[in-house]
Amino acid sequence: MRKGREYVVARITIRGKHFEILVNPELAFRFREGEEIPIDKVLVGDYVYKDVRKGLKASPEELKEIFGTDDVYKVAEEILRKGELQLTSEQRRMLLEMKKKQIVNYIAKSAIDPRTKTPIPPSRIEKALEEARVAIDLYKSVEEQVPHIVRAISRILPIRLAKAVLQIHVPAKYAGRVASQLSKMGEVKKSNWLADGSLIVELEIPAGMQSEVIDKLNELTRGNVVVKVLNVV
Repeated sequence: MRKGREYVVARITIRGKHFEILVNPELAFRFREGEEIPIDKVLVGDYVYKDVRKGLKASPEELKEIFGTDDVYKVAEEILRKGELQLTSEQRRMLLEMKKKQIVNYIAKSAIDPRTKTPIPPSRIEKALEEARVAIDLYKSVEEQVPHIVRAISRILPIRLAKAVLQIHVPAKYAGRVASQLSKMGEVKKSNWLADGSLIVELEIPAGMQSEVIDKLNELTRGNVVVKVLNVV
């Protein structure tokens, strides 16, 4: 994000009372998106205001009455999560672009071409998004927006959100290593340790992540893994 104006106001109104903080716009947006960023890195100054422009600070008593605490950092977190950011048009444009990339990547991992049941490249999804002129909401989560966006671009691009179920057979030598990583890749539906120490697993993953998961399994086992796609639904 460009420098120039390095902070913006985040504000909230509760029970008719207004509270404002000064924040770094990009870090504030990433914080709202769920990224683990220390609140003291987001906040510009250690104050909660009633009116930033007038320099009117909220008293500890006012904070405690409304937020149940006078801890500035805890209050700032609530304002960031539930309030609104006052962005310049340039800041808004750049953050919307960031949000669009998040949405495209999420869809690429979660969707398939229903005709071939294969993943769709992010570049094709982004092009369809532009052609459909879908409005992206800066403050709604990616997960909230994806279903209606997929419906909108389906008029241009054959696409469907789907899950794939993989059957994975791992030799004993690599079974422990793979078993410890499976929950990071998807949802384990079945798990069976065989007498020879090898492991057979059924793993459900977003359909668009098939290649990524198979590559990761090959990396963990140095290519000594058998993967079969059982179903795509």
